[in-house]
Amino acid sequence: MNDLENAGSIGDDNSLLIVDDDRPFLTRLARAMETRGFQVETAESVGDGLRMVEARAPAYAVVDMRLGDGNGLDVIELIRRRRPDARTVILTGYGNIATAVTAVKLGAIDYLAKPADADQIFIALTRDPTEKAVPPENPMSADRVRWEHIQRVYELCDRNVSETARRLNMHRRTLQRILAKRAPR
Repeated sequence: MNDLENAGSIGDDNSLLIVDDDRPFLTRLARAMETRGFQVETAESVGDGLRMVEARAPAYAVVDMRLGDGNGLDVIELIRRRRPDARTVILTGYGNIATAVTAVKLGAIDYLAKPADADQIFIALTRDPTEKAVPPENPMSADRVRWEHIQRVYELCDRNVSETARRLNMHRRTLQRILAKRAPR
């Protein structure tokens, strides 16, 4: 998917907001997007991101899902209300189907797992919206399907570990260990 031939072009309004609390990543991505023609503004928190959107909603946005002061989906939701034509992408190190669905419902056009590189992000921001995604070559493993189910129930329980463990008929500590690990391949 790193093929830049799949990328489209940037519209007349090239404003891009990047919201991420990982400063080195934020700096590298901002520089990379500037070299690709975007006019970049950055924020390191949900609060800063919301203030920047209130001041001027960008045409494009790249927002980390989990930030120190809250959920990046709040920024996506405000962008969608302020500027329905904006193209937004969610980045996360904690990818799962439930949060991807929520992100899309709130207005994100794509959902990328970290570490995503600048080419992948550029393609996601500029791709033709009518273009269909290519199905994955390899189906999810049984371990990944189990992990996705646990994550979905965890999100449905508003990230309450005790309630999630009860619903899954699982010991709380076992669930905590599973949640602390990265997703299986």
